[in-house]
Amino acid sequence: MNSCVAIILAAGKGTRMKSKCVKVLHPLAGLPMLSHVINLVQSLQFEDVFVIVGHQAETVSQLVSEKKATALLQEPPRGTGDAVLQAKGALKGFQGPVLILNGDTPLLQKETIERFLATYEKENATLALMTVCLDQPEGYGRVIRHEGGRISHIVEQKDATTDERNVQEVNAGIYLCDADFLFKSLEKIEPNNQQNEYYLTDIVGMAVSEGVALLGFEARPEEVIGVNNRADLAKAEAVIRGRINHQWMMQGVTLIDPSQVRIDASVKIGRDSILYPGVSLEGETTLGEDVSAYACRIRDSRIGDHVIIKDHCVIDQAEVEAGAVIGPFAHLRPQTVIRKDAKIGNFVEVKKSVVGEGSKASHLTYLGDAIIGKDVNIGAGTITCNYDGQSKSETIIEDDVFVGSDTQFIAPVRVGKGALIAAGTTVTQDVPSGSLAISRVKQENRRDWVKKRNAQKKV
Repeated sequence: MNSCVAIILAAGKGTRMKSKCVKVLHPLAGLPMLSHVINLVQSLQFEDVFVIVGHQAETVSQLVSEKKATALLQEPPRGTGDAVLQAKGALKGFQGPVLILNGDTPLLQKETIERFLATYEKENATLALMTVCLDQPEGYGRVIRHEGGRISHIVEQKDATTDERNVQEVNAGIYLCDADFLFKSLEKIEPNNQQNEYYLTDIVGMAVSEGVALLGFEARPEEVIGVNNRADLAKAEAVIRGRINHQWMMQGVTLIDPSQVRIDASVKIGRDSILYPGVSLEGETTLGEDVSAYACRIRDSRIGDHVIIKDHCVIDQAEVEAGAVIGPFAHLRPQTVIRKDAKIGNFVEVKKSVVGEGSKASHLTYLGDAIIGKDVNIGAGTITCNYDGQSKSETIIEDDVFVGSDTQFIAPVRVGKGALIAAGTTVTQDVPSGSLAISRVKQENRRDWVKKRNAQKKV
C-alpha cells in the first residue's frame, strides 16, 4: 500500500457554506475537515500525500505543512481535472496507483480504502471509482452504465439530461488510477460543459473508449457523501462523534449517555474513567485513569488519575494532578496548575496560578498570578488583587498557611510558612512565617442611628 500516492482536492471555496472560511477548514470534532482526510491517508502510510489548494491557499497550505503533506497551488480554478494535473510535475516518474480524494469527504474510513485498493489490485484495474446509490441523488454526478452494466461515463447534474438525472447511482469522487494513464488522459480533457471546466470525471469515458480495465466499487453512503453546507456539516459531526464515543467505550471508558457527551478527535482518555451527560472534551485534552467528569467543559488540558470534576466547571489550558477535586462551578483558566489532592470548590476562579498539594479553596474565591504551597486553606471570599491598572504582580503563599474568609492580598506580597490571616484582612505587606496578620477597622456601634436617620427623612 505504501507504493501508492494520494492527491486530495481542497481548492474549492465552498460557496454553499456561506462562510468567510474556506470549506475544508471548517471544524469537525475539533479538527479542520481537511485534517480528517489527511489523517486517513497518512494512517495508510502512502508514499506521498499531495493537497491541491486554491481559495485561501496560504491558510490551507499552512495546515497542510503542519500535517507533513505537500501543498500544490491551482491558480486559476479550472475544475477537478485541472486540479489533479497540478501534481504531474511532483509525480514525474511515478508508476504506481494514485488515490484521489476530496477534502470535503471526511467520513471515509481506513477499512474502506483498504478494500478499495485490494479490489483494484485483484481486478488488475487501470481505473477504479467509488460509487454509491442514493434515494435522493440531487447535486451529484450520475454514473451512466451500458445495458450490460458496464460503466459508460459520468455526467455532472448540471450537464445531465432528464433521464440521466433519474439515475440513482452517483459518483463519490474517489478514484484509484494508474499514474501514467491518469496524466495522459488529463492532458486530453476539453472543457465541453456548462461550467467551462476540466472535469476529472471525463477520464472515465476515456477509459471506456480505450478499453482499459475499469472498475466500479460501491461504498456505503454514510462514508462518501461530501459536506456542502452547514446541514451536511452537522450530520458529519454527529457521525464522527458517534464513532469517537464508540471507540472510547470499546477501550474501557464509561459514557453514561453517549448522545450527551462530546469528545474531540484529538482527546485521550484513560480506562475506567466515567463521563456523565454534558461533558465536552476539546482540543489536546488528556484524561488519566479513573477520572469522574460530570457536566463540564475541558479544553487543551491535562487531567490526572482519580480526579473528580463536578458539574458546571470550565477548565481551559490547565493541569490538574491526581486525586484533585474540582467544582462545582469552578473555572480554571490558562496556565493554572492544581497539584495532587488539592480542592477547588464552587465559584472559585484560578488564573495563571499554582495551587499546592492538599491545599483547598472551597468557595467564592479568585486566585490570579499566585503560587500557593502545600496544605493551605483559602477561606471564602479571598481575592488575590493581582492587577493595579498597569501591571500584574504575584502573590506567594507558603505551606500550611490558614487564610480566613474575606481576605484580600494586594500583590506583590508573600505570606510565610504557617502564618494565619485573620478573616476580613487586607494584606498589603509581607507576613513572616508563623505570624498572625490582622487588619480591621475598629467596630463602632452607634445607638439609635437608624432611627434618627429615618426621622430626618420624614422632615
